[in-house]
Amino acid sequence: MDSLVFSNMLHRPARTLVSILGIAIGVLLIVFTVGLANGTIREQASREANVGAEIFFRASGSIGMSGSEAFRLSENLPADIVKVEGVNAAVAIGQNSVDATDNNSGKRLVDGVKFDEYAAISGLRIFEGRAFIDGKDEAIIDTAWQKQKKLKIGDTIPLYDRQFTVVGTYEPAGGARLKIPLSTMQQQLSSEGKASSVLVSINPGFTADQVAQNLQNAFPDNQIIPTRDLEELYMAGFPALTVFLNVFIGVAAVISALVILLTMYTTVTERTRQIGIMKSLGMSNGLIGWTITQEALLLSLCGIVAGVILTLLLRFILTKFVTLEVEISPVVVSITFLVGMIGGAIGGLYPAMRAARLDAVEALSYE
Repeated sequence: MDSLVFSNMLHRPARTLVSILGIAIGVLLIVFTVGLANGTIREQASREANVGAEIFFRASGSIGMSGSEAFRLSENLPADIVKVEGVNAAVAIGQNSVDATDNNSGKRLVDGVKFDEYAAISGLRIFEGRAFIDGKDEAIIDTAWQKQKKLKIGDTIPLYDRQFTVVGTYEPAGGARLKIPLSTMQQQLSSEGKASSVLVSINPGFTADQVAQNLQNAFPDNQIIPTRDLEELYMAGFPALTVFLNVFIGVAAVISALVILLTMYTTVTERTRQIGIMKSLGMSNGLIGWTITQEALLLSLCGIVAGVILTLLLRFILTKFVTLEVEISPVVVSITFLVGMIGGAIGGLYPAMRAARLDAVEALSYE
């Protein structure tokens, strides 16, 4: 039986290869798209959490981490926050989303910081060049972004309809990849003396939950977010993305099922005489139907494996040129495998039933 399935697949190698490739592309679209969306969000959340602070302090009613919120916190608030038990240091920052024609999303998140205070809490250090001067149209960028954009010290970046000069690069990557003086951002947004959030580091011997509760008691009208929860917050900030990805998976599964259906329907039509011979030799209808179904499932399996391999290859190539992250989740791969196999079974169901119902005499006379 197995040899019959394999021989049927190899009888038309070009068609078999095209069918496998069609399924593989569907799998690639699912795994890569979901992986790119989740990987990008998680990578940004990871960078936001990698700022040396255990707690984000934000104004009440703030939504997501897109940088679209107005600056509502006083720049002098950190002086009051450090008085709370368990707080080691606090620094005000501004986050703003600006237009960026060279970014896939059309937007870029920018941090406005006071360099010395921010560097003390985050561990940021200048790798090349120097720190920006307060109040100037100057910027520093992380080294990974520098390599991706092929920028060098002295180049300019368009921000707020004017050019900002890159005066330094920094490590480690944390927060937005592009940082400018907080005072410059405040002046641009007419938010002098205001900030969007405060980074809070805690003293040894305290936990983030303990200090978060102390801060909540002292400032009940504000949001207190442990940085370890930023990933969940980021994911929750894009509810439409989840709906889109679910619809995308469904559409790709339907396309894969239709590829299998077309392939197997054509196969059954071509093998009408062969099926008649098998029936005349005593092969049961169930066994004939199972043979067709096995072939459909084997095509699906080959297509899924090929799709995952193509995704891994594309991710490898992508990471060589850009800083985008593609997360290959075992859960997503498992769901894709399940959806692909179910789609293959459904796609092969009608051709299998049609083959099983063929009349042996008519099938033998088929030309």
